[in-house]
Amino acid sequence: MIGRIPILDVSPRVGCGDHPAKSVVGEPFQVSATVFREGHDAVNANVVLRDPRGRSGPWTPMRELAPGSDRWGAEVVATAPGRWSYSVEAWSDPVATWRHHAEVKIPAGIDTSLVLEEGALLLERAAAGVPRREGRTAVLAAAATLRRSGLPPAVRLRQALGAEVLQALTRHPLRELVSVSAPAPLQVDRQRALYGSWYEFFPRSEGAVVDPTGRTAPVSGTLRSAALRLPAIAGMGFDVVYLPPVHPIGRAYRKGPNNTLEAGPNDVGSPWAIGSPEGGHDAIHPDLGTIEDFDAFVARARELELEVALDFALQCSPDHPWVDKHPDWFSTRADGSIAYAENPPKKYQDIYPVNFDQDFDGIVAETVRLLRYWMKHGVRIFRVDNPHTKPVAFWEAVLGTIARTDPDVLFLAEAFTRPAMMHTLGKVGFHQSYTYFTWRTGKQELTEYLTELSGDTAAYMRPNFFTNTPDILHAYLQHGGRPAFAVRAILAATLAPSYGVYAGFELFEGTAVHPGSEEYLDSEKFQLRPRDWDRPDSLAPLLTTLNRLRREHPALQLLRNLRFHGTDNDQVIAYSKSSGDDTVLIVVNLDPHHPQEATVSLDLAALTPSAPDGEESLDVHDHLTGAQYRWGRHNYVRLDPQQQPAHLFSVRRATQ
Repeated sequence: MIGRIPILDVSPRVGCGDHPAKSVVGEPFQVSATVFREGHDAVNANVVLRDPRGRSGPWTPMRELAPGSDRWGAEVVATAPGRWSYSVEAWSDPVATWRHHAEVKIPAGIDTSLVLEEGALLLERAAAGVPRREGRTAVLAAAATLRRSGLPPAVRLRQALGAEVLQALTRHPLRELVSVSAPAPLQVDRQRALYGSWYEFFPRSEGAVVDPTGRTAPVSGTLRSAALRLPAIAGMGFDVVYLPPVHPIGRAYRKGPNNTLEAGPNDVGSPWAIGSPEGGHDAIHPDLGTIEDFDAFVARARELELEVALDFALQCSPDHPWVDKHPDWFSTRADGSIAYAENPPKKYQDIYPVNFDQDFDGIVAETVRLLRYWMKHGVRIFRVDNPHTKPVAFWEAVLGTIARTDPDVLFLAEAFTRPAMMHTLGKVGFHQSYTYFTWRTGKQELTEYLTELSGDTAAYMRPNFFTNTPDILHAYLQHGGRPAFAVRAILAATLAPSYGVYAGFELFEGTAVHPGSEEYLDSEKFQLRPRDWDRPDSLAPLLTTLNRLRREHPALQLLRNLRFHGTDNDQVIAYSKSSGDDTVLIVVNLDPHHPQEATVSLDLAALTPSAPDGEESLDVHDHLTGAQYRWGRHNYVRLDPQQQPAHLFSVRRATQ
């Protein structure tokens, strides 16, 4: 039902209010609505946030986003985690209406005495709602000034509408015909749900011993040897260390190197083929150690201010204990065999997918039990493998159950699939999602995709930009060499508040198993891969710099503040982010093979919104080179991918 003052199309409103919009503590986000009324009287609007206990905070004034648009908006900030709500209040503004009439009629000499008396009565009424310490006396004095017959009418009007009076009435307006929109839910999470730098590695490769001749069996690394890698990861400035599954691996149909169908006796298999006689999803692979070793790994990570994210892959090898204990949890084929996973033409005989329609409640209960088991061992972030192959209703039940008792536990959806599924997973509870960033390499497609991600979809789907994964080695990295890896790291770390790399990225590993494939040669999914982390040409220093800058610049920790700027070369992209006084400007050469030149045309208002009109110059400091420049609206750049693929500027108003 439309109120006395219509309030329409409140945004963000996810699924007609069926699901909460998302924010994190301290993150500014805009609430907007269409607000208007009949006739010519003035309207105004504000946003009211209510905390998880239903308490209303100070309301935030809204402003018309574009003159004559009737679209109003305001930025609001939630200050604590939990389930909040927000609503829009719209109201008739009698003071603004009178002021407009007075500023027209008084100079024209129309109804002068009547207009001034009406204003005095109105200000007296308004003063009743202004606290004494916040300007009530000034408002009452203004009413008295309007009645001072010894002063010219124009002087009375000017003095009555001084800055102190207007400020008091902005804070405490006289509101009539107040209408209120239906409250919309808002889920406020801890900051890691939006911002973080992730590093993925296989514990079994750290400390592993591999005979290149193949004459002796390889020796797996352990959780204890993997913990020795943690100081270097923390030293690069990462916040989250993400582990693939650490569970026992099945022997049946185990895959060999490069995904071959027959494994030798010494082949280690894929960690995603979970389950063996040694246990299932709540067990540690014997080669990696014990649950006590896992606890020690988590404790060491915590000492280094790293959070541990664990892969949660709800699938089984043919040797998983569930196959015997819960055969009804799997689908069977016409010949009576259990159906293995397929993505035609690919076959995954070493993995049995779960059938959720035969014991839905039982599988939900077991999934919650498994998650709580690892939560008790210090895991507060889960990267969920292929959630789009499971029912949305299943995740809504599982994630809702966890959130009710442990709202700090976060879930990242590894869902490279259709937009509708990715969006819906975000709406039902996933805190972050993988994205198509890996396949967006051109200026236009990056601009279009990031405009979408930082716009409307930011209300329910937070992106995590992984540069590469054990499954995905994009052609851009295969053929671009070290400069391509540098470019993608800079883009991922500055376009999105959460990004990640898979181990070996800093060594620019870029060889595919065969032309046209996105699979790595000698993929770590199927074999141990010890590395020389001390190579002098490593990109670790660049990653360290990027992660340091992300921590130092609040603007890089946000998503909705992204703005693109013009360039006259499609191989060069420019964008900025601002948060309060912190503004960063990034210009990147997208061509990893050749130097590129361009003119960058800046939207100065987006970079320095509080600058005086007509200000044309900025001081910019390049954090990648230390260079200082003075930039204006149009600026020449030349970026050599071998030497300097990008500018990463701090922006300040020019000093004289």
